[in-house]
Amino acid sequence: MSNTDKMVDEILKRVLSKADTLSVTADKQSESKGAEQVMANSCSLTEFIGTAKFGDTIGLVIANVDQQVLDAMKLTKKYRSIGVVGARTGAGPHIMAADEAVKATNTEIVSIELARDTKGGAGHGSLIIFGGDDVSDVKRAVEVTLKEVERTFGDVYGNEAGHIELQYTARASHAINTAFGAPEGKAFGLIVGAPAAIGVVMADAAVKAANVDVIGYASPANGTSFSNEVILQISGDSGAVRQAVITAREIGKELLGTLGSEPKNDAPSYI
Repeated sequence: MSNTDKMVDEILKRVLSKADTLSVTADKQSESKGAEQVMANSCSLTEFIGTAKFGDTIGLVIANVDQQVLDAMKLTKKYRSIGVVGARTGAGPHIMAADEAVKATNTEIVSIELARDTKGGAGHGSLIIFGGDDVSDVKRAVEVTLKEVERTFGDVYGNEAGHIELQYTARASHAINTAFGAPEGKAFGLIVGAPAAIGVVMADAAVKAANVDVIGYASPANGTSFSNEVILQISGDSGAVRQAVITAREIGKELLGTLGSEPKNDAPSYI
């Protein structure tokens, strides 16, 4: 082997050795970052139950609420334990998820508040509080809500201009009654359009599509936290409510698409 060949061979060995070192270092850095992320998302506090994938949603439980806090909340009924679910976006999906939680547990809805948050969007954030005497019931209600939110976000469609939101249940329960005054035991539909102009047309199309009862209508200065959306609440027979919601969904997607890209949902549709 000539001196030139030996030199080339030595250089090649050094390059390969350096590449291996860089690869190992990158893998270690990646593992380190992954561990840091897990640590950042974990919480050792006993009040922490978990988070949901959508809406910046967090679930918490207070096993023994301080009496002064209960007094300040001005509750009509005293509870030993409370569960708290809070989110920055997606009030509708959270209320629907909480409704399923109440059906599945021995808990009650203490309060539901719609926050003017939206994380830069057009809708609401939410604060939902469950009450119960047994902390295990309250904890379970929060867990069910966090799980259900990933389903109820399935019919939220958005783009850079706004969003539309559709919700449906064949049997409304306590949470929906508390939030919207809907009759318990009957089918319920929620139709949201943002910007609000789209919501007006969605509402009209829904009511024309099926024989349903309008039980509520909210607009930016009447019934919302001044959010740029129109919200229609309907009740009635299961098939009629579902048809009205589906009609509104198709109209809303088409109108919102004229303002930007095709509206997309981040979870499978459930309606």
